[in-house]
Amino acid sequence: MSRETPPEHTSDGRYVIIAGRRWRASDPDLPADTDARLRTHLMAARRAVGVALRAHDEEAEREARSRVQTAKVALGERGTPWWEQTSAERRARWLKGLAMLDGGPGPP
Repeated sequence: MSRETPPEHTSDGRYVIIAGRRWRASDPDLPADTDARLRTHLMAARRAVGVALRAHDEEAEREARSRVQTAKVALGERGTPWWEQTSAERRARWLKGLAMLDGGPGPP
């Protein structure tokens, strides 16, 4: 699959199918600019995981994996399913994730 080809979705739109495996889809209500910012954070965190693994730096790996988790939750791919949240809860989820990833206050 090329990057230009969107992944196949299940009929309810809640999951994408990649290499025959079902993964939770990102929240479709994410504004495009927010989605782009969260994905930038996600990819940077994933790269940081790789750097930490190659350096055998367990603390850096934990921190990077935490940032991956924060980005995935903010995107709606982990945590409470986005289809079970109200519009206000969904917006609060992605705003909290962005604040944390942009260097704002950490989790409560």
